[in-house]
Amino acid sequence: MGIDPGLATIGFGVIEKNDNKVKLVDYGIVSTPAGMPLPKRLSIIYDDLSTLIDQHKPDCMAFEELFFCRNVTTALSVGHARGVSVIAANNKLGCDVLYEYTPMQVKQAVCGYGRADKLQVQQMVKILLKMDHLPKPDDAADALAVALCHSQASQLAESFKIQ
Repeated sequence: MGIDPGLATIGFGVIEKNDNKVKLVDYGIVSTPAGMPLPKRLSIIYDDLSTLIDQHKPDCMAFEELFFCRNVTTALSVGHARGVSVIAANNKLGCDVLYEYTPMQVKQAVCGYGRADKLQVQQMVKILLKMDHLPKPDDAADALAVALCHSQASQLAESFKIQ
């Protein structure tokens, strides 16, 4: 399961991997209303992600690392939301199955280019998961890209294991 963290919108993407084949299972968003107090929004994120984890029972979860260069207030709020997302995952799965990737690593893994734009990422996710339409919204497409990135990274790690 891939997660694109946020406060207003959290993207999630669930894929299944067998051998070298990946298959789309589910994707979407968890959203919280803008005018709601922060603790209530964080509670919604925790509860909804916990429900999704119980529903899909992923083997592992991969998160996109946060990247902000300007707005510190936004970064702090999103950091709270990301922390709650990690706690939900840890409480359900355990910390030894949680992974994180930078936006550049995700784009490199999915598009072959670390500075790909949103549309390029969506198009490659569509192709790799054999979808008949671009995944929307952007947060869900990004979460699928994170899941695909981890799928590739874990395959590489497995192939380099010393027996």
